[in-house]
Amino acid sequence: MQVSFVIPLYNCLPLTQAMVASLQATMPAGLEHEIILVDDGSTDGTREWLATLRPPFRVVLNERNLGYAVANNRGAALARGEILALLNNDLVLTPVWLEPMLAAHRSLGARAGLIGNVQRDVLSGKIDHAGIFINLKGKPQHQRAFPDEFSHFFTTVYPVDALTGACALIERALWQQLGGFDEGYVNGCEDVDLCFRARAAGRINAIALRSWVYHHISASLNRKRRDEENTYRLTRRWHAELARCAARRWCRYYYESSPFEPRDHGYGFEMQIWLYALGLRRTPPAKALAAMSAAIGFELARWEKMFGNPGDSS
Repeated sequence: MQVSFVIPLYNCLPLTQAMVASLQATMPAGLEHEIILVDDGSTDGTREWLATLRPPFRVVLNERNLGYAVANNRGAALARGEILALLNNDLVLTPVWLEPMLAAHRSLGARAGLIGNVQRDVLSGKIDHAGIFINLKGKPQHQRAFPDEFSHFFTTVYPVDALTGACALIERALWQQLGGFDEGYVNGCEDVDLCFRARAAGRINAIALRSWVYHHISASLNRKRRDEENTYRLTRRWHAELARCAARRWCRYYYESSPFEPRDHGYGFEMQIWLYALGLRRTPPAKALAAMSAAIGFELARWEKMFGNPGDSS
């Protein structure tokens, strides 16, 4: 068994049926696979439809709505494939979407973390996801364009801080090593947290730029209801990592928006900013880390007023 497709479901039966049809239509010839559908308490006829399916489908029925992380974890626990393909049920898969992702995973070898792809909004056709970066508030944000105008012609594998779990590959052994999704998150930030744990384990998360799919953005009802709590949890756990991830963006912003005044900081400081902004220096300048840590601290203080301080971030 090579690939286990894990697909959590919650209502939206027409989207699920269309997604499964597109998966079957785009399956590479001869690929050993299984399709694990995890229903998370649907009430719209999804369970009746699932009862009609036969292999390669496998069905898991949660006793009630337990959330995205739990549904994926339960599906992955049954998987037999070497590679897990995590898919949302509101995707529309395109021809030859999977092969570039598998190729990207192979190219990274033992360094491979999570592999994602380019996702376009079904309604507009515009890019909604080409990876996730950390913005100047220290928060995860979708990159909604190719890294540069011509990158997808010359580069097939583009390293990123994180990526969405809506369409992602991960080696099953790595998933087990990392412990899967943290079930403390409720329908948000589980994927970013997992990507950061992969990075901490020395892995590289990347986008396969020649793979693309369509996505019905946040089709599930109340999908973003817990965004603030989820981001608070993520930030408490990964404060320092978020600052490091955003430091280069801060340097670029500083370099583009601030006049060159060596009298203020000296040529050495300006050179550090310039080199790091261009990717020619490996270590982020202390001022960039301090600035990002302060921005993140501001957000943490705001969240603490909203939700209190839970103490342990685990």
